[in-house]
Amino acid sequence: MTKQMLLRALILGSALIVLNGCKSDTAKDAKGGPVLVLDAGAEPRETLRYKITPGTTTTATMDFGLASMASSRRGAALSVTPGVRLFIVSGPSMEGKPGSTRFDVRIVKAEAIIPDGLDPVVAQDLNKSASVLNNVGGWVEVDDRGIIQRTELNEAAKRSDVPVRLLVMIINARTSLARVLLPAEPVGAGARWEARKDLVLYGFNVSQVDTYTLEQKVVDELKLNVQIAQTAQPQTITFEEEGVELTVESFKMNATGQVIANLNALEANASASGESTGMLNVKTVDDSEDIEIDRAFQVRMTVSYDVATAAADEAVEKAQSTRKAAEKAGKKLETQE
Repeated sequence: MTKQMLLRALILGSALIVLNGCKSDTAKDAKGGPVLVLDAGAEPRETLRYKITPGTTTTATMDFGLASMASSRRGAALSVTPGVRLFIVSGPSMEGKPGSTRFDVRIVKAEAIIPDGLDPVVAQDLNKSASVLNNVGGWVEVDDRGIIQRTELNEAAKRSDVPVRLLVMIINARTSLARVLLPAEPVGAGARWEARKDLVLYGFNVSQVDTYTLEQKVVDELKLNVQIAQTAQPQTITFEEEGVELTVESFKMNATGQVIANLNALEANASASGESTGMLNVKTVDDSEDIEIDRAFQVRMTVSYDVATAAADEAVEKAQSTRKAAEKAGKKLETQE
């Protein structure tokens, strides 16, 4: 039972750490809007906006790495989780609603990052587990400040064998670094702004603050430093199917990273690392135990992008035709009703 408790606590810790994103745009509820400028920076200042050409595509490689130490009255368990590498394609982009861009996002391949010397059978199992994410994706529509307007998962993401919690974790972690929320007002070098978000992660309410510092801007490329902080107040959630009640008694996470964002691309190059600590109580029908989790993690995204090409233009035209047909069918159904 102790091993099961530790495992559930480690899974929870993973979700709380990595699920740091703006996919749901809960930052919209923050006072003053999604972004609060702390320092407008030096002159000259200019308004920052994404300028996505229809037909733009982006390819990205994303690596996760995690290490955990879980301690309870019965002992401690150190876990170095095999990393996960995702190969992701975004686009081609097309015009959405006025002032917004819409594009597909798909994981074309997912694989485990296998450490040297690992048993080949175990390695095969890890890759098999990761492969369930192949072709998972959806579409997203963002405005020129990077704020998500609409989004939807594809059919592959809705398969019963796809781990929903892991999928949400990946989506949010990717978008938190891949797309920086831009301030409404003009800023210059040294500018600092923050986005506050109230997130629901793994069923728990978590507060997050992302603070960006603009190091420099060269043409359409931004170099930024980012600080991410998460905290959670005491709260309890019950997983009825598993017969487990988890209580977060305390939780905090701090991470730092760098982002290089091209205002003409759908995603950004980014890397971040950090640490978290949390106190959990795990209760089952048979037992109850307090567990302390200390965790270190790192994530890296490497991207390349292409602007519109003949092939991309054709794909955009096809996507637009499909969308128009769906909208027409929807209107027809509404008329029939």
